[in-house]
Amino acid sequence: MCGIAGIFSKSKIDPSKLKAMCNVIKHRGPDGEGAWFDADSNLALGHRRLSIIDLSDNAKQPMQYANGRYTITFNGEIYNYIELREELIKKGYNFVSDSDTEVLLALYTEYKEKCLSFLDGMFSFAIYDNEEKKLFCARDRFGEKPFYYYYKPSDCFVFASEIKQFWAYGVEKKIDPNKLSRFVNYSEALEEGALEKTFYSNITSLKAAHYLICNAELAIETKNYWNLDSVKINPSISFSEAVIQFNNLFNHSIKTRLRSDVALGSSLSGGLDSSAIVYSVNKNFLKPSQEQYTFSARFKNYTKDEGEYIDALNQLLPNLKRYDVFLDAGEFENDIENIIQSQDEPFQSASIFAQYKVMQLARKNNVTVLLDGQGADELLGGYEPLYVDYLKQLFYNDNALYNLEVKAYNEMHSAKYGAVDLNKNDTFSLKINRSIKAVLNKEQAVPGNYFFTTLKNYICGSQLQQLLRYADRNSMAHSVETRLPFLNHQLVEFVFALPDNFKLENGWPKYILRKAFDKRLPDKITWRKNKIGFETPESNFLKTERSQLKIKNATQYLNDNKLCNSVETINPWLLYMLNSYVSN
Repeated sequence: MCGIAGIFSKSKIDPSKLKAMCNVIKHRGPDGEGAWFDADSNLALGHRRLSIIDLSDNAKQPMQYANGRYTITFNGEIYNYIELREELIKKGYNFVSDSDTEVLLALYTEYKEKCLSFLDGMFSFAIYDNEEKKLFCARDRFGEKPFYYYYKPSDCFVFASEIKQFWAYGVEKKIDPNKLSRFVNYSEALEEGALEKTFYSNITSLKAAHYLICNAELAIETKNYWNLDSVKINPSISFSEAVIQFNNLFNHSIKTRLRSDVALGSSLSGGLDSSAIVYSVNKNFLKPSQEQYTFSARFKNYTKDEGEYIDALNQLLPNLKRYDVFLDAGEFENDIENIIQSQDEPFQSASIFAQYKVMQLARKNNVTVLLDGQGADELLGGYEPLYVDYLKQLFYNDNALYNLEVKAYNEMHSAKYGAVDLNKNDTFSLKINRSIKAVLNKEQAVPGNYFFTTLKNYICGSQLQQLLRYADRNSMAHSVETRLPFLNHQLVEFVFALPDNFKLENGWPKYILRKAFDKRLPDKITWRKNKIGFETPESNFLKTERSQLKIKNATQYLNDNKLCNSVETINPWLLYMLNSYVSN
């Protein structure tokens, strides 16, 4: 895990600018730095190193390969690098390091842009081909690792891991007024359908599962290299077989994400997802002499504290070395400005404060790598609105199953979310029309693949993207690497090929995961109905005098600039956040 920077220009490069870009992300790579310049091509690549695999100088970056033809600056981890290395050795490739970086270079040498299809990992990187005079840049399938760029056609292409690096380079900070308005009025941190847009009008994000090529004329083109569009539902698989395959893929994902030359641990919220990871590591991969660390955010005297669930897992696995951090308004006041600075763009709630403190706790205890449960809700339908979308699909396409599922859903969730009854607006004419369409095999108002499409948008769209951004900045602010077992692409493709009722069943979201860990985890975790996660007492944090002043200043700014019809209706957190950007 590292930080990267690069400049490809039509004019001579000032080395101090690359240095400045790398200096502001020292937190991403405190273990070393490197720079490489090609004066003939007006190209510079920079790197900050957080040593995870092969701690020797052999793994330093920027790294060259094939007698200097290829040069890389790389951020991330290739989890299947050992298997890839073995295959490349069979093809005649030689290696001087034990790093995944060198494996990636050799893989690109062999397959060029098609190398991306072989990778299981989180990554953003740039490889310069000195023979073809082009820069190849790529980002992982889900967007775990960031890649931003500033582009002036036929003049310069500048890329970085974090937006603040562009200010160090000398780019003017220009807030996009449309993005600001959408954030304030709709609490939108990332625009669906425009994932390349950032909060700044002159800074672009390379979208997840895309690569970019910049040629010697500084013309760029981007291309999507992976998606879920071709996945087809497998109607023949049995549920019991699916559970076995799910377990196998999940364990394989964990196994490869445990590859490290430094200490590893897990973030533990008390929920099913992180508990499943901790349990699997403990029972399947922990060596007798090895310690297993967990790190959790806690809240004293708060009804949504997760302590009882964390305790339950600890009782089941007494060999865990557990660390808790207790959060309060004072901690919030001390850290919130640092969190805002590390994020670079606005975020929707104070909940990421808890995540930030967990990462800080891990670093204080000399743990550099954390496994985390992010991605499970997007993969397995863990959010309440997704179950309602599933009910809509059943209502139009399978009325018998709808009646069973809506009854189960309402019995379990109506007290918290309200009852669902799609029949209440169903007139006689609508029923007749729906029946005719079914007989004629015509598409219904809500098609039979509605849930599949919605879930795909969750995992490939803004929902997961913004969460991954928060996690990357929070972890790297403390020089900690997070790894996400639920985002192995083979596991994701397998789950998307399963029938919908394997994921949502009898009112239960994430049903296959629950069944996979039934009788292994405590029932109070596996069959828990209320979902909390890292939820913070946000309203309490904003009662301080300093916080109220920030909210007042933002309110005045909105009124003066007529950016909102009714400031009184805006979430106070959004006002607090807005102040941090418009006051600078």
